[in-house]
Amino acid sequence: MEATLSTSVKNIPISPNTKLEEILRTFDAQQKNRQAVKNTSAKQRIAKLKKLVDVTQKYRTQIEDAVYADLHKPAVETAYAEIYNVVAECRHAIENLNDWAAPHPVDTPLLFVGSSSEILFEPKGVALIITPWNYPFQMPVQHLVAAVAAGCTVMVKPSEFTPHTSAVVKKILTEVFPENEVAVIEGDHSVSTELLKLNFDHIHFTGSPAVGKVVMHAAAEHLTSVTLELGGKSPVIIDDTANIDAAAKKLTWGKFLNCGQTCIAPDYILIDEKKQAEFIAKLTANIKKVFGEDVEKSPDISHIINNRHFNRIKGLYNDAVKRGAKVEIGGQMDEANNFIAPTVLSNVSLDSKIMQEEIFGPLLPVISYKAQDDALKIINGKEKPLSLYIFSGKQKNQDYWLNNTTAGGTCINDNLVHISQPNLPFGGVNNSGIGKSFGFFGFKEFSNERGVLKALHSSSVVRPLWQPYGKLARLVTNLMIKYL
Repeated sequence: MEATLSTSVKNIPISPNTKLEEILRTFDAQQKNRQAVKNTSAKQRIAKLKKLVDVTQKYRTQIEDAVYADLHKPAVETAYAEIYNVVAECRHAIENLNDWAAPHPVDTPLLFVGSSSEILFEPKGVALIITPWNYPFQMPVQHLVAAVAAGCTVMVKPSEFTPHTSAVVKKILTEVFPENEVAVIEGDHSVSTELLKLNFDHIHFTGSPAVGKVVMHAAAEHLTSVTLELGGKSPVIIDDTANIDAAAKKLTWGKFLNCGQTCIAPDYILIDEKKQAEFIAKLTANIKKVFGEDVEKSPDISHIINNRHFNRIKGLYNDAVKRGAKVEIGGQMDEANNFIAPTVLSNVSLDSKIMQEEIFGPLLPVISYKAQDDALKIINGKEKPLSLYIFSGKQKNQDYWLNNTTAGGTCINDNLVHISQPNLPFGGVNNSGIGKSFGFFGFKEFSNERGVLKALHSSSVVRPLWQPYGKLARLVTNLMIKYL
């Protein structure tokens, strides 16, 4: 398999850091082209998105092979978690863009009788999209869809940690778009630093809260609007009414998809103490069933992205065990291949490092609670999460958990799947993110909602209030305050 992959991706050049003069030249070209792109019709933008779908499908094998080369990710996982999400996002925009981009009329209050008002969605201008390594194809291209639909020109900065996939992304986007409309800028963090010095009209960043603060600070220098997709510790609540067998199966998939390297991955489980033993038994049994006894030989699990992240996750594991955590399953590690087995930990101390920072790997702490308030204290004592998952069979309980927590998004009796519902906003709150993405919500992020009021040609609705003020102005003002 390795030889096949090498043959598939070896002819795609992996670029070094983009030079500063090239960045500035591209930015200038997009600035000069922004008005022309702004004036494109919905029909023209739809044609571009259709071409993006066609070219993505054309290079499907190269995408799968490149992601495998970077992350050891199974091809079917790349197909449904990366390629499908891009294609589905394009198709959703294609189907709805005429409505999104059309003027949106609004009601006319009595005070403004004779006039009409509407909201125009106009592109913000030149946008910057910075994406991480964990979903190296889906992230840059799916977010690009919203920017293209809105009519922006875009500079895309993918991760340097997934060079094979970034090269394929560049190949695809170069085939679909001219450089003065969409350009891929490759390189390490120093390239991102130079990009953030430029006066973009909007910045969309996906990554950690720590780097999100850096991006927001840089954007503030130009008063540039931002969308920040960050992360944090996304909790799972399993109460005493949950279907334990179903929860174990669903969480096996959601937690260990991409080897836990997912911003909305279940980060820790809070389970009613009466159900803990049953849940751990079914979860560990399902992990063995899915990945086999020799998990490192499983073709269905990714590896950790690099040695630095391997050692970070290993440190979380060692600290938890040192503080008394019990390894229910897993714990196997192979540093040479950046491999960590799916691992379930019980008896985890709340003071452990694993409970203080986002895991972003295949470690899953399971913590029991006696009363609902005990679980809430743990969740609400941390930053607001990007996602929260509730497994419960009672509507009353579901409402209780929803009403007493806050999260960017929530799934009830499942996990992760809300990100693929095109009619829901996706994003965090405060430390887990600012702004929303995907579908109409992503289109809005890259658009300026321009309010337009059309008055009568020869008169004004506020003419009685013109200076000099007299009895009529006083009368009209009194009526406005009393009735309008």
